[in-house]
Amino acid sequence: MPNICVYCGSSNGRQSAYEIAARDLASVLVEHNFGLVYGGAEKGIMGVIADAVLAHGGEVHGVMPTALSDKELAHQGLTELHIVSSMHERKSKMAKLSDGFIAMPGGFGTLEEIIEILTWGQLQFHQKPCGLLNVEGYFDDLLRYLDHAVDEEFLRPENRQMLLCDETPQGLLQQFREYKAPKTEKWID
Repeated sequence: MPNICVYCGSSNGRQSAYEIAARDLASVLVEHNFGLVYGGAEKGIMGVIADAVLAHGGEVHGVMPTALSDKELAHQGLTELHIVSSMHERKSKMAKLSDGFIAMPGGFGTLEEIIEILTWGQLQFHQKPCGLLNVEGYFDDLLRYLDHAVDEEFLRPENRQMLLCDETPQGLLQQFREYKAPKTEKWID
């Protein structure tokens, strides 16, 4: 079974739309026979999506470093929970288990994770799709920033297009199916 990694908050956020979107994404993942890979917590949007995938009969693989297993309350009802030694090992394990990557609303960790995996794609370490589930315009300012980076010639347009974006899980997964990784160098002369 292919897996989609979802980066998202260990908090629920201010708007109920985030939880609704997590449940919708869970339903679409299971409907299309994707398993979920995520950070392993039972709290926040992380817990919402994990519980929803499990409720729909899907597989959920959590990955959590030992130092966070108590703080983030590791989810004990998963298909598989990998406890690893560090954040670096967590991200590497999640990347190996996944066939694509989606960021939902979240904080520093969510942003860092999607940008790092996108950078790995830019460096051609993988050819897997990366996308944003842009719930209620949550990522609009990030998208403007990336467009600005293109305008200022710090980012190639082809590399900017690597970050897919949609407001619906269905639309984002359709873009994943059509994704072709660019074969361009990241450096701009």
